[in-house]
Amino acid sequence: MTDQNSGQFEQSLVNQVALEFLREQRAARRWGIFFKLLLAGYVLLFLVLYAGGKAEMPPGTFPGSRFTALIDVDGVISADSDASADLIVSGLRAAFENERTAGVIVRINSPGGSPVQAGYVVDEIHRLRGKYPGTPIYAVITDLCASGGYYIAAGTDRIYADKASIVGSIGVIMAGFGFVDALSKLGIERRVRHAGENKGFMDPFQPLRENEIAHIDGMLNEIHQQFIEVVTEGRGKRLKDDAAIFSGLVWTGEKSLELGLVDGLGSAGYVAREVIGAEEIVDFTRRENYLDRFARRMGAALSERILSSAGPLQ
Repeated sequence: MTDQNSGQFEQSLVNQVALEFLREQRAARRWGIFFKLLLAGYVLLFLVLYAGGKAEMPPGTFPGSRFTALIDVDGVISADSDASADLIVSGLRAAFENERTAGVIVRINSPGGSPVQAGYVVDEIHRLRGKYPGTPIYAVITDLCASGGYYIAAGTDRIYADKASIVGSIGVIMAGFGFVDALSKLGIERRVRHAGENKGFMDPFQPLRENEIAHIDGMLNEIHQQFIEVVTEGRGKRLKDDAAIFSGLVWTGEKSLELGLVDGLGSAGYVAREVIGAEEIVDFTRRENYLDRFARRMGAALSERILSSAGPLQ
């Protein structure tokens, strides 16, 4: 075999090896994609089954006698949590609309949160109480019922707690930090332009102005007064004449009973059995499933990306 033929043979062999290698790589990629899709399908199926397994039975399908409906308010009350007004209101409506509901318990374990979300819940409680006057609604406090949590509790017929529960915090707060001298010490120049005299108010890198403080204090006092009115209307003459009640302090359940913040000591089981007279408890709590949460977060991330691409305009 000549050198030329030998070189051609070697080149042909290299080409064949390279082609085989590429074919194997393509096949490996195809199998990799296949197994990834298969795994994703299994995960999706699991989430759907898990969410479906956690779903409540449709109202009206519970056999037997009347029951006590339970709605949990657990955690911070906000629009993007399991203690959002949408989820709480959905559970309340389903509970009141069920013909076998003897009474409703709102079981609260919350440090508070958005006064807007809490206000939505209280408004719906008032509407449902008017629409279904024969169905009582009680609040039961477990570990903590503070601020917005108590805002919701005050809208019910009666409130129960454990003797060691923490109750109260009837007040409004806004907190932040000031970094007025930080940038100059670091040698950093901050550049902010805005249209509108007060658009940059409460800027943590600028000294507070008297008109800003007055404006914020006015808003906080207004919201605080709304909170006081809800509690006063809900509790009525049961409240003791003690200004400390609306000062933002908290008390034990036992002391809260003395102050008129709660009506009695007892658990959800106690209220269902001894007060409502329907020992069986059916959970009407609505919770966001994983797929809904994932979709919401993806939507929020997409919106943030769109807004950030449009520039820093606020």
